[in-house]
Amino acid sequence: MPSAPIILVPGFWLGAWAWDEVAGALRADGHDVTALTLPGLESADTDRASVTLADHVDAICDAVAAAPAPPVLAVHSGAGVPGYAATDRVHDRLAAMVYVDSFPEVGPIDPDFADDDKPLPSWEDLNESLDGISEEQLATFRERAVPEPGAALRESIELTDERRLGVPTTVLCTAWPSAEFRKAIEDGQPWLQVLGSLRDVSWVDLPTSHWPMWSRPRETAEVLGRVARDSGG
Repeated sequence: MPSAPIILVPGFWLGAWAWDEVAGALRADGHDVTALTLPGLESADTDRASVTLADHVDAICDAVAAAPAPPVLAVHSGAGVPGYAATDRVHDRLAAMVYVDSFPEVGPIDPDFADDDKPLPSWEDLNESLDGISEEQLATFRERAVPEPGAALRESIELTDERRLGVPTTVLCTAWPSAEFRKAIEDGQPWLQVLGSLRDVSWVDLPTSHWPMWSRPRETAEVLGRVARDSGG
């Protein structure tokens, strides 16, 4: 059985380059891989004032439409918002979803954020796990990071098609164990309400940083490749 194509969407401040090691490992294993740079993240010089959350959703939907077969859509971190919105529009074109240290969310992440963009914070202020990421990788992250369009934080998308809830979904848990996710869902935590409403969810634990594409790229590729093989055909 052929494997499904794979589309990789990075989280805040990142372009397609963030997936280079994972994409390389997947291609070496024979997978069809597309990594995206979302609008406004092309370079530090890009005008982000007019970029909207809908632009991010459109870019993801366009990539899904261009795939040679229904793809696996893997979204990292803050890309969980436009990624989930895309499932509302192209659920019938998706083989599966993978949330990489992320989860489906409708937004807004920060409704009071008023600036055109948000630069990468200091490591202390970022408050995310950096386990397994080298100083060299952190320096590259800092050097290549692009401010995130403000609309990605303050906007939300209206969803209309509940068939999105049936898209087969894998949650790759890296900085936070799956057992804690499940308990939070059982406890009725509102920020996980959407995840708790999905009908077909699998869990994979890969203890490492919030950026497993750098700290454990080979293992991340193996998880994505397995989902693509299981979803092929």
